[in-house]
Amino acid sequence: MLNHKKASPTKKEPLQLLRYNQSVPTRVGIISLVGFSMAGFSLLLQILNYGAVSLLNNKQLTLIQLSSGDTISAKAVDPGQRSDEVIRKFISDTFIKMFNWDGIVQAFNEKGEPITKQDTGVEVGKINNKSNSRVTSKAYDAAFALSENGGFRAAFLKKLASITPTSIFNGDTQVSLIPRFISQPRQLREGKWEIDFIGTLVTFEGKGITFNKTITLSSISNPEYIPANTSELAKKIYATRRAGLEIIEIVDLDLGKRKMSEENNKKWVCIDFRGFAESR
Repeated sequence: MLNHKKASPTKKEPLQLLRYNQSVPTRVGIISLVGFSMAGFSLLLQILNYGAVSLLNNKQLTLIQLSSGDTISAKAVDPGQRSDEVIRKFISDTFIKMFNWDGIVQAFNEKGEPITKQDTGVEVGKINNKSNSRVTSKAYDAAFALSENGGFRAAFLKKLASITPTSIFNGDTQVSLIPRFISQPRQLREGKWEIDFIGTLVTFEGKGITFNKTITLSSISNPEYIPANTSELAKKIYATRRAGLEIIEIVDLDLGKRKMSEENNKKWVCIDFRGFAESR
């Protein structure tokens, strides 16, 4: 008789992806190697892309179109940061507007047409009974660039009125400020700078008076949105301070050194216009 032995069922091996000391087909190895390489390359691209985006965020230039149709370039900076160019332009524009006295203002007639008329000035209060109490309208608007803290702006306007010739307001006298040199800003601390301004005040008669000052200024926050129904006064204030800066001190330039007595420090304003007063 033939003995028929029952074939024992084959024992199934568990599925294994990779096993130590076990070889894999060449095709599987190549696919795995390519997959790992692509994953590594993708990770490297993401790291490089993140670095490029971070760099662009720090130095990004944005083109902004104004309501007038003009376009300007803008750069994102820290809230308290101002570039040297912005600070120097702010000082130049403010002082030229504040000390250019031509005795005329631009206005509009009943038809809305622009006209030029005599400037009657703005009353700011007298320092004494003998001095003038008015400043030009342009100087008054430009003075919004000065800080209100400690009564600085009010004291400055009174001092400015005291040396403004009354003949400015009847068209007999004109004064212009000619900038000679504006130094690079010196940062005192975060959001605070010091800058030197060297110029000459030239009168209608051709006389020149030295005008050398050291100005301290700080960064401020301006409203991001100005409502359409804002008053004319508020518009002038925002326009003057749109650079995000304000002047907190003006002193006579002393070869770049701040040599002020304790008394002058308390006064906030230290401006010597004696040369100009003598020429009036």
